[in-house]
Amino acid sequence: MAGSKNILLVNPWIYDFTAYDFWMKPLGLLYVAALLEASPAFRLSFIDCLDRFHPGLAKPAKLKPDGRGPYPREAVAKPALLRHVPRRYSRYGIPVALFRAALADVPRPDAVLVTCTMTYWYPGVQAVVELVRERFGSVPVILGGIYATLCRSHAAAYSGADVVVAGPGEESLFSVLRDVLGDAIPRAPGPGSGLGSLPRPAFGRLRDRSWLPVLTSRGCPFRCAFCASHLLAGEFEQRPPASVADEIEAHHARFGTRHFAFYDDALLVNKVQHIVPLLERVAAAALPVRFHTPNGLHVREIDAPTARLLRRSGVASLYLSLESADASVLRTKAPKATPEDLLAALNALEEAGYERRGIGVYLIMGLPGQSAGSVGESIRFVRELGAAPRVAFFSPIPGTPEWDALASAGVVSDGTDPLLHNKLAFAYLKGDIPPGEFEGVRKLLAELCSFRGEDPGTAPVPLRSPRAG
Repeated sequence: MAGSKNILLVNPWIYDFTAYDFWMKPLGLLYVAALLEASPAFRLSFIDCLDRFHPGLAKPAKLKPDGRGPYPREAVAKPALLRHVPRRYSRYGIPVALFRAALADVPRPDAVLVTCTMTYWYPGVQAVVELVRERFGSVPVILGGIYATLCRSHAAAYSGADVVVAGPGEESLFSVLRDVLGDAIPRAPGPGSGLGSLPRPAFGRLRDRSWLPVLTSRGCPFRCAFCASHLLAGEFEQRPPASVADEIEAHHARFGTRHFAFYDDALLVNKVQHIVPLLERVAAAALPVRFHTPNGLHVREIDAPTARLLRRSGVASLYLSLESADASVLRTKAPKATPEDLLAALNALEEAGYERRGIGVYLIMGLPGQSAGSVGESIRFVRELGAAPRVAFFSPIPGTPEWDALASAGVVSDGTDPLLHNKLAFAYLKGDIPPGEFEGVRKLLAELCSFRGEDPGTAPVPLRSPRAG
């Protein structure tokens, strides 16, 4: 369309000690793309630096049947702040040469929209902005996502972006574009606001759609001391179940998608009005699809009828949120479940036909004041129940009670570089558990899990915030 604006959307690289495609896609950016696609005022281009299926890669993607798999990676120099962390630091995603080639193929953009998920992945944003500037000069760059929301001042000072947008992108997208590109840009289309008003994500922009994310709700009514869900999403809101079911059926019909990962932080909350009618509709449709729950389920909500419905509707990968078997940790930092709740949930799931060994249970390690012995006892407790412990390392997140306590103790401050939010960096450089004991926990996981052929590894990212961005 004559006079329409070229918009380039970029999902940047991950810079980290470890990264794995554990059902990760830039859902927030794809919602933004869908909003822009709906207007003739824009022409879109999309570059995904985490595209494991890029045809230019030297080796084909390795993947599990459900879509998970490792990212391509290249070792890079560690930032000086992380030099004492005894792990290799890498850039995960497509080679830089492929990104440069992709930039050369897109029309010159009038604006570039970039996301960033983990706060400590901002070096990927910096690298993208540098290469965009190298190719296009002073084109406006707009940054959104979790990093922009939680670390807005740092992002404004160091990301290289011209505009930093905090909060859900749909709320300010069109007003920001009007500020950057002029009054010819339309205002936000249509009535309504919030998650239920959004169009379906622009999954047609993805190269691989064998699995896709689904967001049925945003936020969480619980207030765990280490979690930023409420800071990112505001008030907890849920979509109409029929709308979600329609979306799942449409994506299966259009793309042949067989696996869906729920990105909710509170999938089972208000279950009778929300997830139960959704899964009953899916089960009745008898689609050949499977569902996965990487962000964890609240175990108190899993009773016998719920477990049977999960099984009947095709929920194949179950991850449950306990955090710890230590009563003092649960009481003060995560008062949403007890060890007894986990036992009841596992009994119900086993009776419904699930194998306990295939059920992951999230535990957290590295909370301030938490001992290695406490973590070890939690691991043993989960193992004795027959389930698979999955240890997620504590990551200090600005604005959470744990962050505030660390700030009061002088461990962190408003000026702390987000690189120190990194789960491994904090564990080695600032954590209360000595590195030797830290490694001892990893060995314990291997001893207790590997004899049954299970994955004794830790959770690849701290799964305690929505996969927005």
